[in-house]
Formats: sequence, structure tokens, C-alpha cells
Amino acid sequence: VQLQASGGGLVQAGGSLRLSCAGSGLTSSGYFVSWFRQAPGKEREFVAFIIWSSASTGYSDSVKGRFTISRDNAQNTVYLQMDSLKPEDTAVYYCATDRITTGQALVRPSSYRYWGQGTLVTVSS
Repeated sequence: VQLQASGGGLVQAGGSLRLSCAGSGLTSSGYFVSWFRQAPGKEREFVAFIIWSSASTGYSDSVKGRFTISRDNAQNTVYLQMDSLKPEDTAVYYCATDRITTGQALVRPSSYRYWGQGTLVTVSS
């Protein structure tokens, strides 16, 4: 499995960005694709997930209602649409994938073997 994240950049507070995570091997049964982010000096934190086979999704409380995760089967790509961005959303965003079996494992970075390289999102106030 290989992932490549893109789409980061500089945006003003209240603006929008769409991140992309293009990957091979995402169509295997049971795979989750998740976005994590890591701000300077902080631990990597869970943002959102999508189950590739069913398109079921979930979000952290900090982004719920502002971010939307989706997938394009034909393009083998997962998107993270980020709206109403805040300065506290500034971070390097990573996509990751693996077969996940529990809700607790879903939000732990250590549960994922496959990672994209990260894309920087900077939100100015």
C-alpha cells in the first residue's frame, strides 16, 4: 500500500482547503482510511476516518461539522474537505490506512502501518 497526500497550503481563517490522499491497495476489504494531524510540539491526533468499502465516516469532535471526508473509487483517492478553518487547525496533515478492528484502535496512530508523507496546512488569523 502506498499513499500520497497533497493539497495543503496557506489560507485565512474562515477559508477552505481540500486535501487529497491518493493510494494503491485501498480497495481491499476492511481497510479504513484516516486523516491525522500534528501541530508543532504536539502529538499526532485523529481527525476523520472513512471505511473504504461502505463509505461510513467519523470525525473528531474538534472538526465535526466543518470537515468532510469522502472517497472516489475510480481515482482510489480519499478527500478531506476542510471548511470554516481556524488557526488551531494549523498542522501537518497525514493520511493513513490499515485494517482496523476496534473503535479504540481507530484513533491511535500506532494502529496504522501505511502513511502518506504529510501536507502542511497553515491557517492565518
